[in-house]
Formats: sequence, C-alpha cells, structure tokens
Amino acid sequence: MRLRRAERRLSMTALERLAGLGHTTVSRALNGPTVPSEATVLVLASCLRLEPGPLLELRQRALPRREPGSGVAPAGRDEVEFEKRYLRYVDHRHGQLSVVGLDLSRPERACWPLDAAYLSLEFAIGVERRPALGAADLQGASGPAGQQVRIERAEQALAGLRRVLVRGLAGSGKTTLLQWLAVAASRGELPFQLESLADCVPFVLPLRTLVRRGGLPSPREFLAAVGCPLDSAQPSGWADRVLAAGRGILLVDGLDEVPQAQRAHTKTWLLELLAAYPQVSVVVTGRPSAVPDGWLAGCGFTELTVRAMSPADVMVFATRWHAAAASGAAGSDEQDHLAGLEAALKEAVRSQRDLARLATTPLLCALMCALHRDRRGHLPQRRMELYEAALSMLLVRRDRERDIAAPEGLVLTEHQSVQLLQRLAYWLVRNGQTEMDRDTAQHIIGEALPAMPQVEAQGCAQEVFEHLLARSGLLRAPAADTVDFIHRTFQDYLGAKAAVEARDLPLLVRHAHDDQWEDVVRLAVGHARPHERASLLRRLIARGDRTPRHRARLYLLATACLETATELDPVVRQQIEERTATLLPPRSPQEAVELAAVGPVVLDLLAGPEGLEEDEAEAVVRTAALIGGDAGMHVIRRFRDCTHPAVTWQLQNAWGRFDTQDYAREILSEMPGRQFLHVTTPEQLAVLRTFAPPAGATVTGNLPVGLLIDSAGPTLEYLQIEDNPSLRDLGFLRSCPNLDHLGLYECPGLVDIADVNDHGVRSFSLFGCDLVSPGALRNLAGLRRLGLDMPLPRRRLDALPGDADLAYLFLGRASCEGLTLKGISRWQNMDSLSLCGPAAGMAELNALPRLKLLSLQGGAERRLLQDTSVVLPQVEEVFLGNWTEEKDEPALRALTRVFPELRRLTISQHHEVHRIDLSPLRDVPNLVIRLNGPGGFTGTEHFPPGAITQNPRPRT
Repeated sequence: MRLRRAERRLSMTALERLAGLGHTTVSRALNGPTVPSEATVLVLASCLRLEPGPLLELRQRALPRREPGSGVAPAGRDEVEFEKRYLRYVDHRHGQLSVVGLDLSRPERACWPLDAAYLSLEFAIGVERRPALGAADLQGASGPAGQQVRIERAEQALAGLRRVLVRGLAGSGKTTLLQWLAVAASRGELPFQLESLADCVPFVLPLRTLVRRGGLPSPREFLAAVGCPLDSAQPSGWADRVLAAGRGILLVDGLDEVPQAQRAHTKTWLLELLAAYPQVSVVVTGRPSAVPDGWLAGCGFTELTVRAMSPADVMVFATRWHAAAASGAAGSDEQDHLAGLEAALKEAVRSQRDLARLATTPLLCALMCALHRDRRGHLPQRRMELYEAALSMLLVRRDRERDIAAPEGLVLTEHQSVQLLQRLAYWLVRNGQTEMDRDTAQHIIGEALPAMPQVEAQGCAQEVFEHLLARSGLLRAPAADTVDFIHRTFQDYLGAKAAVEARDLPLLVRHAHDDQWEDVVRLAVGHARPHERASLLRRLIARGDRTPRHRARLYLLATACLETATELDPVVRQQIEERTATLLPPRSPQEAVELAAVGPVVLDLLAGPEGLEEDEAEAVVRTAALIGGDAGMHVIRRFRDCTHPAVTWQLQNAWGRFDTQDYAREILSEMPGRQFLHVTTPEQLAVLRTFAPPAGATVTGNLPVGLLIDSAGPTLEYLQIEDNPSLRDLGFLRSCPNLDHLGLYECPGLVDIADVNDHGVRSFSLFGCDLVSPGALRNLAGLRRLGLDMPLPRRRLDALPGDADLAYLFLGRASCEGLTLKGISRWQNMDSLSLCGPAAGMAELNALPRLKLLSLQGGAERRLLQDTSVVLPQVEEVFLGNWTEEKDEPALRALTRVFPELRRLTISQHHEVHRIDLSPLRDVPNLVIRLNGPGGFTGTEHFPPGAITQNPRPRT
C-alpha cells in the first residue's frame, strides 16, 4: 500500500480525506507496528485501486492472536499483564447497561449487555458554512456564510477528533456513550471511523465521584478516585506513560454535576492535564445549560450536541427494550404479550403527538416502555404525570402485583418511600451533589424515622436504607461507600417535591439562576399548589427585575415553568408574559437557541411575520425550527410568503428538522420565487422531483448528485457540493447550461475540474479537494469570481488563472499560509478581495485601481495595518473578521492612514472579549460602521444618528 500510494503520488492528507479515515489510522496502516483492521484494509484498497483479496490474506497471516490489552505493548512485562487485567475490568465494569423498568422484581435482570442495548444517537455539529462568493457575506449579513448544523451519528461525528465536548439534556445518553467508548476501546472493537483511538486505554472519570474527594485526581490517582480495586496493583508511573504516549482516552462525565463554584477549577484541572499530555484523547460531557457555547473552544475542543431521538430511533429503541424484556420472559405467552405491547406502543407514539413529544431521550423512552408494559398498554400524557407514574411503578406496584412480599423484612407504602427518598434527594440538591456517603444517607433517614413510627418500628436507619437501596428501584450504589439516584431526573423530581413541602420557595428562587437548579424549579412549579405556584413565579420574576445579570435566564425560566403550571393565576401569567416580551422577538441566532431551549411553550409567544424586522423574523423562524414538531411547523408556515433573503434562507435550511415530504409540501412548495435549497438526505433529493426545480442547491453528504441534476440541472444557477467523497469529476455540468456558481468543499475523491471552464461557470469555489492539481486552475479563463482554500505551489499566485478577468478573489487560510501577493496586479478589474491569513506583499494591493471592498481576517488585518508602505485610497469598504485586538485604538487609527477614503467598515467579533472604542474614527467623514457579534463599543457620541449599527441589535 505504501508503494501504491507513492505511484499515485498521493499525499498522506489526500489519502486520509479520500478514505475518510483519521491520520493515526492511515499512518499505522501504512507504517505502524500494528496490523490494521479489516475495515481499514478494505477502505484503503478501494482508494488505492488495489485488489483487496491478497491484502486481506496477508493481514490474516500477520494477525496475532490478540487478547484484550495486547494491542500496543507498554514498557515492561508487568505493565503488559496489568494492562490486560485493567482492560478486562473496564469491559466487565461498564459492559452492562441498566435498562429502566426492565424487570425490577429481579434486579439482575434490569441490566442488559451494552452491545445489545446501546443505540447510536445523532449529534448536531455546529460548523461554519463556507463563504459564498458575494459582498453580502463580507458585510456579515445572514446567508450561506452563516452557521449551519451538520447531523451525524455518534461514530461519524467523533471520527478524527481528539478533544470533544458532548452536550445533551438529562437522560439523553451521554453517560451511555462514554460506557460504549470505554468498552469498545477495552475490547479493541471500535468501529473503523474511530480507529484513531485504536489501542487506547480508557479512563472513565465521573465528575460526581471525583469532586467528592476534594481535590481532583492526578493520573496516578485515577483508579483510586473511581474506586477501581486494581489501584494497588498499578505499576508505578503506568498511567503517566500511557497518557504521555498518547495511548489514553479520558472519558470525563458530568460537568453539570460539578457545583457551579467548582467548574472553573474543574476546567483548570482539565487544561493542566492537556498541557501535560497534549496527545491524549478526551471526551467530556455535560448538560447544555451547564456548559455554554465555546466553553472549551479555545482549547481545541469540538462541541457536539446530542439531538432529540428521531422517530426512527424511538422505534429502534422500543424494539431493543422489548427484546431485552423478552429475554427474561417466563414463557412463550409472555413473549407474545411483549411483542403485542411493542406493536401497540409504536403505534401509540406514531399517532399521538403528546407521546411523541415525550419520547425524546433514551431515559424517557425507557420509562414509557416500562410504564406501557406495567399499565397494560396505557400511558400518561404529560411529563409530571410520567414521572409520577414511574415512581409508583418503581416503588411498590411492581413488587405488590408480582406477590413479592418483604424480602428484607420491611414493608413501606409508596408515600413512606417517597418521603424518605425525597429527603435524600433534597440533601443532594441543596449541597450541589449527585451522590452521598452511605453514612450520610443513613443519618438523614435516621433523622426522619422518629416522625414515622410505623417505619421505625420495622427497623433501624441502616435497615430502612438497605431496603430502599434494594427494593425502590431508584437508588443504586456506584461504589461500596456511596449511593445515588439511578438518574438525575428522579433526584430533581423528588428534591423539588421536598422543597415545596418544606416551603423553601425563597431557596428555590435564590438558586434559580444556577443551571443545576433549573429542573428543580420547573418541577417544583408542577408540584406546588396553585397559591404556592403563583408565589414562586412572582418571586422568580421579581428577582429577575432586580438582577440584571440573571434577568434573561430568570424570565425564560419563568416562561418554561408554564409548561408544568396546570393551574395558574391569570395575573401572574400575564406578568411573566410581559417580562418575556422584553426578550421577544429574538434578534440573533444565539437568542433563538436560548429561547428554543425553553421548549414548545415559547412557540405561543412568537409573533410575526407582520411587524417584525428582518433579523427578528429570521430568528423567529430559527427558534421554531430548533423546537420542531407540529407546533414549530405551524409557526414556520406563517413565514412562507416572506421575501426577506435571510428569512427565506432559514426556511430553506430548516428542511432537515422536519418530515421531508410534509415540509416540502407545506413550506417549500408554497414559497414565492425560485428556491435555493439545502439538501442533506436521499429522501430530500427524491422529493425535489415533486415540485418546481430550484434555482440553487447546497448538497451536503455522500449523496448521488446525479439525482439532483436529473430533476433540476437545466434550471440550476447555483450549486454547492459539500463533504462528498464519491464525487470524482464534474461531467454533470454538461446538463447544467445555466449554472453560474459552483462550490466544491471537502470532496476528497475529486480529481478533474476541466469541465468548469467548458460549461460557462463564472463563479467557482474550491475548498479541501486535495487531489485536484492547483495547476488545473490556470485553464479557468472564463471565471469572474474565485474562492480557494488549498496550498498554492511555491506559495505564489502563479497557479491561478492569469487570463481570467477576476472581479473577486477569496483566499482561505490554507491558501494564505506563506503566500506572497506578488503578481496580483494582473487582475486590474478586481473590485473585491478576501484574505484569511497574513500573506506577504500587502503593498502589491496598491496596484489594484478598482479595488473597492477588502475583507481581512486570520492575521491578515495585522499584517496589512503594520505595513507602512500600504495606502489604498481606492478602497471604500473594509470588513475585519474575528477582531481580537486588545488595544484597538492604534489599529483603528491605522485604518484611517491605510484607507483614506473609507466609507463603510464592518467589525466582526466571535466572542465578547472587550469593548471597542470607536473614537479614533470620529474624523472620518460619512463613515458607516457595522459591528457584528456580542462585543460592545464606546465613542458612539462622536457619530451622527444611524451611522453605527450593531448585529444583533441591542435591547433597550
């Protein structure tokens, strides 16, 4: 394979992209000491056009009989043997998954092998859309250059990533994902997409356990910190050597379970580990409310968000749950009964919208399956009712209906069990913990027993605790000396109930800004009686009124509480809606995300399209799309006649969040004008045939582009193809006579682009297509607009089409690295230029007489402003992307020197790092300034009204 790669003159990067494999996987396959997997051999053989048979035979002969832990030999025989023992322990410790409600009369049946129970869920990956070739994007307007969300299954989403932050709601499967990674790594059975983690040693680090120790552990303390019995057998320095060699994977679970005051310390601990062991792989999990966007972005982490389960995922989960239950069934009659329940449950979820809305996470799906079985096919319709029914089932009904008497000699009623359990839950909530010592649990129960004589008469605190641990189905012992709830949701539900009964409404309000208390407050509103509910919500909005720092969060939380407020004083509801109106309508993508997190109740508060500005209408559509469902579709339907470009773009890109055919029929086909669609699935491609062909399309993923061309080729004016490893050439352009713009992004199999010049394409983008020879660009003489993000030969512009009359040129980071701009003057009609890196030779721009618009980012702005030889009086508009200058006054003063005729300036900030003082620009006549991003600015008093705008617009 090495020889074949050399013959084909493929770089390692090109081969990795073509194969869709990580660098480590390809490097080890071609050069490493280990035998590559069969899947890797097959993929590489296909990419190198080799016959796979002889390669697989050779692999088989080279393959040793492998035991767990024998993949990469650590130093010393003792370490080899210890590592084998440790990996077997990880496999055994994490290889079982608790399946809620499976068979609680026999706890040993409540677990199921991870292999059978694990469901690979979908992740949403926020990625920057590649820039379209137009001035609107340079000005920061919403459009194809904004944020998009890519949806991938877990294996694909994690492929090639070393540092990952997984965000997901309670019960969404984050911990199960880490279990699966740990077990698959310990067995050497990771899928081929994750072979960069092959032979890694997993360390599962639940933060709820670690924070109880006081200080967070160093590597040599990892095993002791999680109660691994092999700690004493650990060879000295073993963990350090594993991590230093890049062979470790840290699976850090539950940032949301760390008290808020300790999260900064936890982040510091994590960053210190990464500084000491930069090659280590890390996956960290947490709830979205606990982990804000960008929390670890500066440390090289990619953020993945667990999506709500799709209808197809729910069906698969139901099948697996019932299969697990049937495996422990007493006979064929019980198995048949379970099969009937499975079919009935699936039909109920399909036909009843309220049930479908509940089935969004593995935990809630498991509860529904268990309750459906327990109640002989009847299910509650609301979240609070679901939890209440689940508690009843778990606590007593299961035992009573199966004639299980009192195996521990105690008999507790449901009410008695709840009273004791909620005391434990409330202690955990108040102390910001998710587990406690057994001694603490027994002490709390002991304090309650004198007020419960019927329980006290049956046993001491220790005996009552052991009974709850064994029979309640809600408690578990993750280690010998600790206890916690089987899921955080039950802790929050019972803790909220205890808080209401204790009349601790002020305590709830005092902690309402803390994300760890968010569900507790919402559930407390559901538990409270009408007058208590009204009092709690009044206090909540009153605190928001007097606390600007937490105002938005408290108002939105009050709005979210309306979901569980079955009966509420109309005056209080009106007060909440008035406060929420200060946050509505949303004006930015971030505000849309925050509102969508509140849930479907927000949809009733979304106005429009009448009376909304364009940014508001765009954000409302985005909010409804993020919430989804029939109610979200209802809101979006109101906007389908809107002609604002940003709104139509949102409508077209929301397609993937709804049923393909319904959305196409009710939204896309009813929109005025010709469409520019974002296609991500084969189903969407097929549906395109059913309505008017679009004027433009972005096709993302390994999809057959020919299906789009067959139905829309003659009408296409704009086409963008992204992340398509199957694309080899552009022969389809023969069927696209009207195509003006073609964008190709991350198409690693593409080789030939000659058809671009032969078929009249005037606007062309090429990003991440490494097999394309840069020399092929010279022949594209018909181009007017060109965008590139690829290394250029000799770091010069010679490879670009010198004969083309370019009006616009975009050079991405890879193109700008080490580049000199010498020779750019050959394009005398160029009026727009975008540079994404500190290219040399900025003085060459003096020779472009028609240059009007200049976009600078990625260090290009610093390089240009520091070059005193550059003066560009012809430039009237400047865009500064991702502005991060801490001392911006000298830089802004330099703008007036370099651009003496500057009339329009856009400054974009991705993070709120500081306030920009615009005073240095006060003497520039007729200057219009636009600020994109969350940062603020001062010095506005020096400018006339309307000269400065901010996106998102600030609220007064």
